[in-house]
Amino acid sequence: MRARAGAYADLAPKSPQVLVSSPLVCIIDDDHSVRLATGSLVRSLGYAVATFDSADAFLAARSGLQPTCIICDVQMPGLSGIDLYDRLATEPAPPPIVFITAFSQERVRQRAGDSACILGKPFAAEALADCLERLVRH
Repeated sequence: MRARAGAYADLAPKSPQVLVSSPLVCIIDDDHSVRLATGSLVRSLGYAVATFDSADAFLAARSGLQPTCIICDVQMPGLSGIDLYDRLATEPAPPPIVFITAFSQERVRQRAGDSACILGKPFAAEALADCLERLVRH
């Protein structure tokens, strides 16, 4: 799948400091409304945001991105969030991933480990903020 038009619009600086001073969070979810709502929340927490409608679209654009963290749906067409995690885990310094899922969190925890941040859909804004704080700003 290709990234939807405007997937990179969030990277356009709104002020000269946006790309320099704000950590980039990539949001990957096949549900447009989840991408919009999560992106809005993450921006309100002070992060720059790039959204993608699939893990494949993220990987296609990855060479130009330096995400500080990824928020990724687990169940998506094509490459799943767990498959993306496995692929990124082979890199020297992979970005941490916050998994969001409407399915069993235990299955995700078995593959990603006990320290993984896994949020069930729907999730509270505070829960996502806590995950980002733990993974990014530690």
